[in-house]
Amino acid sequence: EPKAAVLRHLHLGSYVVTTVELSGADPAEAALVSVPPYHIAGISAALSSVYGGRRVVYLEAFDPSEWVRTVRDEAITHAMVVPTMLNRILDVIEADGLGLPSLRALSYGGGPMPLPVIERAVAMLPNVGFVNAYGLTETSSTIALLGPDDHHAAMSSADPAVRARLGSVGRPLPSVEITVRDDGGAEVTPGQVGELWVRGEQVSGEYRGRDGDDGGWFRTRDAVHVDDEGFLFVHGRLDDVIVRGGENLSPGEIESVLLEHDSVEEAAVVGIPDTEWGERVVAAVVAEAGAEVDEAALQEFVRGRLRSTKTPERIAVVDELPYNETGKLLRRVLRDELSAAFA
Repeated sequence: EPKAAVLRHLHLGSYVVTTVELSGADPAEAALVSVPPYHIAGISAALSSVYGGRRVVYLEAFDPSEWVRTVRDEAITHAMVVPTMLNRILDVIEADGLGLPSLRALSYGGGPMPLPVIERAVAMLPNVGFVNAYGLTETSSTIALLGPDDHHAAMSSADPAVRARLGSVGRPLPSVEITVRDDGGAEVTPGQVGELWVRGEQVSGEYRGRDGDDGGWFRTRDAVHVDDEGFLFVHGRLDDVIVRGGENLSPGEIESVLLEHDSVEEAAVVGIPDTEWGERVVAAVVAEAGAEVDEAALQEFVRGRLRSTKTPERIAVVDELPYNETGKLLRRVLRDELSAAFA
């Protein structure tokens, strides 16, 4: 049975009024909403734009060429995309060389953003302010932000710790509290990976037929760590973390390395059952147009950048990865497919 999250007026209203100035938008501003209105990103974008007095343009179905055309024709100033959309949008812009002159702010979320993609985007669209917005349905959308200044600071820094923050989701909003805890519920120290707990007026944490925690804390089931400066790094869903021989491996870290290879356009990493190690690391990649993927060469590429235990034992080349209608990777579907392929 589907798990139905309960969002009340208090939760959505709290998010909107604490993050947006009432009627604060310039009359020329226009927001493009290109995710379904039943998705938390879609409804929060629409409500925030209306509250701020910003014109809303709705794109019913995402197509990269149509998205770019709409931004140009409608003089869109603000937009939100999921990671799978952004790379395709950049391909269109690069092909025609016309840019997006009206666009001022582009937020992204809904899944991990590969570092090569956001680095490419910042370089291609230097006048756009990028925002990584992290949140969940149960938190009425965004609870942490990596803002434009953070993006530029990370891109321009020679300090590896600062540059690594481009892969973070920024710092929590002032209106929410977060804590990172281990399996036993004890808080962990900065740098340690644990489960993200969050509370605040915008946080529901309630499901139909089941109340939230008495203390107001909602357990997100996201594996995260926080650095010494309070930047939040999301490693993925706890259920998606690969446990190989007692070692927890982050799929996102391996995917980012795969995407650095010139032959790879899209990549996804999962763990499949293994009698010796519990799980083994496997991957599926979509090749760049006109490129050929050499499995052994790609494995060696990963091995040169990460520990050998993080190198995929097998890599499948596929025509496309399984996504839902909002652009979210269906890892369970992929896990089943690769388990059968590499049995």
